[in-house]
Amino acid sequence: MALPSQPSYPVRVYLEDTDAGGVVYYGNYLKFMERARTEWLRQLGSCFGELHANGLQFVVHSLAIKYVKPAFMDDALNVTAVPVEISRCAVSFEQSVFRGQEVICQANVKVVCVASTTLKPSAIPESVNQDLVANLGATQ
Repeated sequence: MALPSQPSYPVRVYLEDTDAGGVVYYGNYLKFMERARTEWLRQLGSCFGELHANGLQFVVHSLAIKYVKPAFMDDALNVTAVPVEISRCAVSFEQSVFRGQEVICQANVKVVCVASTTLKPSAIPESVNQDLVANLGATQ
């Protein structure tokens, strides 16, 4: 599990993120986590450019999620994205959403590298894989 003291990505809860009861809609936590993974990958440098240049992209393959406590309108949240396992075609991230020191939501998200045109699994380019391996377990 990621610790709240680790670097994370800030997210503010807006009205559009909540359901009729004023609670963050469960599916929106996935959006928050997507943003954190995207920003983590962006910090690797040319990751997106290289994937795109090779006709590749990452797509979510599977996830396991646990909702611990609700978040509400105007909450300031922090989301972590920690790569914990890398294979030829996939990366698994442990992700947590925090409100201060309080865990709101936790997930393990597996993303797979696929060819953009066929959506068939494809090997992660070597230079991207090296960057991922060098940052295994790192939050930024």
